[in-house]
Formats: sequence, C-alpha cells, structure tokens
Amino acid sequence: MTPKSLALWFLSTAAPAPLRAGTLIDRARIFDIEPSAVRVALGRLVRDGLADQTERGLYSLGPKAAALHVKARKWLSVEDGVRQWDGAWIVVLTHHLGRINRPRLQAGERSLRLTGFAEAGAGAWVRPDNLSRETSVLAGELEGLGLDAGATILGGCIAQPFDDARFRTLWSRGSLEESYRFWIDEMEASELRTVEMSVTEAARETFLLGQSVIRAINSDPLLPAELVDTDLRRTLVDTMIGYNAMALRHWSKVK
Repeated sequence: MTPKSLALWFLSTAAPAPLRAGTLIDRARIFDIEPSAVRVALGRLVRDGLADQTERGLYSLGPKAAALHVKARKWLSVEDGVRQWDGAWIVVLTHHLGRINRPRLQAGERSLRLTGFAEAGAGAWVRPDNLSRETSVLAGELEGLGLDAGATILGGCIAQPFDDARFRTLWSRGSLEESYRFWIDEMEASELRTVEMSVTEAARETFLLGQSVIRAINSDPLLPAELVDTDLRRTLVDTMIGYNAMALRHWSKVK
C-alpha cells in the first residue's frame, strides 16, 4: 500500500464527489501513512493528470484516471456484461504496430489482459465472444485502457477446430476456480474476525482484503460456462457485495 495508490483508490470510490485532503490524511493514518506522504502523493497525482485540485485542499479524480475508474466500479455488475457463448471468438491483432515503443506496447498488453484476452501467438490475442457489449464499445474501452488505436479488432470469429481447441486451453480453469474459492473463504473468515476488532483494525482489514478481491474480480477474464464454473464466479461477486456492505459499516464509524 503506497500513499499514491491509497489516495487514488479513495478518490475513485468517492467519484464524482471530491474529497478534502484532510479526509484523505485521516484515512491514510489507519495504514500508518504520514500526512506529508499523502500531500506529496496528491501533488504527483495532479501532475500526472490522475487527480484534479478543484480548489485549495479539495481533490477529485482526474481525466486520465476516468477509464480506470469505470473499470474499477464494474465489479458490481460483471455478470451483466456477459451473454451466452455461441463458440465465436474476438481476435485482436497487434503485430503491425511494431515493438519499438515499449511503454506503449506494455500498456496495450495490460489493457488486453485486463479485458480477458490471452495471447494466442505473436501479435494475436483472443477471448471468447461472450461479452454483451458491441465490439465497437469494447474497442473504445481497450483504447481508453492503453491499447493503440491502430490495433485490429475482429468480433464473431469462428476458429478452425485445431485452433478452437488450442484457444480453449489458454486459460487455466483450475486456477480460476481455486481463486474463486480462496477469496470466498477469506471474506467469510474476515467477517468473523472483524466482530472482535476495533473500528480502526476492522476498517484496515476490510479495505485491504476488499481491494484484493475487487482486483481479482476486475481482472477475471469472464469466461463462459463452457470454460469455467460461472456459478462459482457469481457466488464470489455476491459474497463481495455483502462483504463490501459490512466494510462500509465499519468505515462509517471511522472518525
């Protein structure tokens, strides 16, 4: 947990409402972060365009963080973003973009992984075409997350049997389902522990665990039922919704 990531997280969860620096400093103390470190982090966020200083001592999420904010809030309704899979694939081609600009390349690959794509070969990325949004909307999302606008995005692709079978092995079903069970167990155990904790201890634990679970949900590839246990994934999201409500009750008591 760094002052910068903590400040950005709280600005994101409060958006579109701004937060006072004093509020951020008070919350950071729970994680043993000094006020001076928070002020420095806020200054850097503003310079990087990730935060705006709307007036003296008042901060809101900046324009460059908008796409990340939208992505971060999608965990609440991820299951609404998928539909029944008909066996088709979405294919993104990046081989023609070149590999000289490494930061740009890495940003593009990160955007693809965040959206559930797996690398199927040099400059080729695939995922099941089971997302409920149009390919054009997905393209805008990918670009907002860092994918070069020149990438080729093809929806509704039918793969040859050999390639189709290979594509289905690009994600580890066992690892995904093990992750779902792990986070469900962690939240259930944490909820029992927090009953005996102080307000500060409970706020810290629920924040850190909740952040980890949300990150796991938001980075999930949202595979169809043919490739993963979607009922178990839905249980994970439902458990997190309940855990988040419990966490907010603890945070409402923080002075």
